[in-house]
Amino acid sequence: MECESGESVNANVRDGFDVNEIKKLIPHRYPFLLVDRVLNWTPGVEINAIKNLSVNESFFNGHFPQRPVMPGVLIIEALAQSAGILAKISEGFEPAEGNEYFLVGLGDVKWRRQVLPGDTLNLHAKLVKKKRQLLIIQGTATVDGELAASAHIHAAEVQV
Repeated sequence: MECESGESVNANVRDGFDVNEIKKLIPHRYPFLLVDRVLNWTPGVEINAIKNLSVNESFFNGHFPQRPVMPGVLIIEALAQSAGILAKISEGFEPAEGNEYFLVGLGDVKWRRQVLPGDTLNLHAKLVKKKRQLLIIQGTATVDGELAASAHIHAAEVQV
C-alpha cells in the first residue's frame, strides 16, 4: 500500500522469527513460554505473534481434564510476553542492562471466547505509551478472526 508521497505505508514492518530467537529475547521457558513465533512487527509500534495450542500443553491436564480450556490468565500472559518481545527489539523501549519488564497491572480485561486444543492463538500487542520505566500496551488475542481476549497491559522495568 502506498500513501500520497509514494512511500509504502508498511515500510517499517519487519519479518518475524521463530522460537529460538524469542528465547534469546525473553527469559521465559517451557512450560511458561507462551509465544511460538513472531509473524511480523513494527519497531516501537506493534507486534503480531502466535501460540499454537496442542492437547499436550501442561495446563490442559488440569484445566479441565474432561474439556480442556486455556486459562484466561495465560492468554493475557501470552499477550504480555509478546509485548515484552516487542520492547526488547524496539529502539528506545528496550530495558536497561540487567533489567526486565514485569507485569504490574491490567485494565479493561475481557474474555470473549474459549481457547481450545488445536487452536492457533493470534497475539497482537500495540505499544500505547512509554512513561519512564512504564509501558502501556493494548493487547488482543484472536482465534480464527474471533476475539478471544483483550486487555490494557501495564509493564514496569525492574532490576533483576
